[in-house]
Amino acid sequence: MSRILIVEDEKNLRLLYATELAAEGYEIVTASTAEEGIGILNSDPPDCVVMDIRMPGMDGLEALGRILERHPNLPVILNSAYSSYRENFLSWTADAYIVKSSDLGPLKDAVRRAVHGGSRRTAHPAAP
Repeated sequence: MSRILIVEDEKNLRLLYATELAAEGYEIVTASTAEEGIGILNSDPPDCVVMDIRMPGMDGLEALGRILERHPNLPVILNSAYSSYRENFLSWTADAYIVKSSDLGPLKDAVRRAVHGGSRRTAHPAAP
């Protein structure tokens, strides 16, 4: 069973994502801050990370950089309410960028591709 780390500061969204992804057959671990997520990741790495960008303290883009320094092949999916972060070059290093919506299909699809298809950094190291 693949293990997914959800890093989301909004409690209700964290619970929704955890419930929906668990129903898809994944083992779920959650964190409410980027710092907490990095701590979990460093002690017991998951198979994929789903991370919000705008969070108190360390934001998701800074956390993404730190994660990829230590775990360069770990799939990371950015999940944000703001599409404007797509233009930030750091977001280009994520395996997917999903804009939050009431339709969780795109998020579930991105997790499925990341877990079963492997990280695009592994499959295509030169991909932008």
